[in-house]
Amino acid sequence: MRKKNRIMKKIILALILFCNLSVVAQQDPLFSQYMFNKLLVNPAYAGSRETFTVDVLNRIQWVGIDGAPKTMTLAAHSILGNNKVGLGGYVYRDELGPTINQGAMATYSYRIQTQKGWFSFGIQGGIKHFNFDWNAIQTEYPDYIFYPEDVQRITPDLNLGFYYYTPRFFAGLSSKQMLENEYGVAEYEGKTSFSRLSRHFYAMTGFAMPINDKMVFRPSMMAKYVNNAPVQFDFNASILFSDIFWVGVAYRTEKAVILLTEFTIAKGIRLGYSFDLYLNELQLHNKGSHEFRLGFDIAGKKDRMKTPRYF
Repeated sequence: MRKKNRIMKKIILALILFCNLSVVAQQDPLFSQYMFNKLLVNPAYAGSRETFTVDVLNRIQWVGIDGAPKTMTLAAHSILGNNKVGLGGYVYRDELGPTINQGAMATYSYRIQTQKGWFSFGIQGGIKHFNFDWNAIQTEYPDYIFYPEDVQRITPDLNLGFYYYTPRFFAGLSSKQMLENEYGVAEYEGKTSFSRLSRHFYAMTGFAMPINDKMVFRPSMMAKYVNNAPVQFDFNASILFSDIFWVGVAYRTEKAVILLTEFTIAKGIRLGYSFDLYLNELQLHNKGSHEFRLGFDIAGKKDRMKTPRYF
């Protein structure tokens, strides 16, 4: 029985290492409300709201599946008094089964005014901490011979981005995990296995079109590419009612439909929620994904922020 249990442990370890090495899409957390918090995707977005902005987001993915991803982020950014330099950053914690990814990224952006809008370049730098909690893996028959070593690693990281926007249009290109450093590391029976951060590429665009005095239609799209994985597209369409709340629907090409909304609950305070409904094989094994977001726009003495802001 003990020998059989050791074999099962080896199989589990092999599967874990295979997932670390191959499933690169989950290295970067997934967000359904990216259009309301682009700093997590593109550093050039910093300062574009022209006020001090804070966003808190909590995502609970694949409800009903043990060990499913759970992500929390806190992001903040603002434009400086020269109206050209944006500063900010974000911290995050992403849990997936026994793995815990967390880190902090500082952001710098510089923008140039064009005839109709602004063009900005942004850079983010920081660290990522990877931790594998073996205590989260439970087997029916404990194997007291198997003592895995703690798996932790701290890795520097770098993101780059470009962003162009006008009052009613935006477009951006960005790349994350530019350094592609070694991330996870595990040692077993004298052998060391490494996983490496994969470079992610993002492209996004959208525009706002007034329908009448009370309604504004805003479609948007984001494409995500990472090596050894299919390109993922996210198509979104939403409507702003009376400058108070957004209601929208999105489709992600991994066969997921997203319902989302954002309310302005008080001056400068925005509450967002989205629900992901899966149409693929996961449909039978989970109850969807929930994403909650709370945003603050804190005006200074020289408030340049226009109301409403479509992006």
